Amino acid sequence: MAHESFEDETVAAYLNERFVAVKVDREERPDVDAVYMEAVQAATGHGGWPMTVFLTPDAEPFYFGTYFPPEPRHGSPSFQQVLEGVSAAWSDRREEVAEVAERIVADLAGRSLAHGGEGVPGEPEIAQALLGLTREYDEQHGGFGGAPKFPPSMAVEFLLRHYARTGSEGALQMAADTCSAMARGGIYDQLGGGFARYSVDREWVVPHFEKMLYD
Repeated sequence: MAHESFEDETVAAYLNERFVAVKVDREERPDVDAVYMEAVQAATGHGGWPMTVFLTPDAEPFYFGTYFPPEPRHGSPSFQQVLEGVSAAWSDRREEVAEVAERIVADLAGRSLAHGGEGVPGEPEIAQALLGLTREYDEQHGGFGGAPKFPPSMAVEFLLRHYARTGSEGALQMAADTCSAMARGGIYDQLGGGFARYSVDREWVVPHFEKMLYD
């Protein structure tokens, strides 16, 4: 996005006129990255970089995403369209935006308290996690959610462990079909092996040409 959008004169002018733009180096400030990454993951079901977060003047997040293309693509709005939409919401529906931000902050606070507990997840938590994955599952293309679509390594591992423990064919099918779809798609590097960081479309066809080592 740095080259596609931030260096575009029209986008840069609009961004500087309507927003206070802050670019965070996540290597230098992992604490800042962690806070807003949790918000992105809670809202969208996945996270990644570049991470785009819109905040109120009190630093409360109310709209976010990851990669936004320079032009509308594969069902995703362009970054310019996102800027215009957020600016209009702040100008015309500021009270509504403030309420959204307040709910998000409260949800994050609740998650922080929940993470502080001891012990392992019980059956209710596992069932809730499985239900959430089932709702987000893309039955046509595999994976979870829409574009951009990230390799869901943790979700696949959870589903395989659940199958090994319970024999759930549904969990196995979601994991297997997701892996097969990724292996058949353009996200898989047929020469060097491994998978691209994410696919810009929900079909796993168009990769973001970068491979990460954290998995």
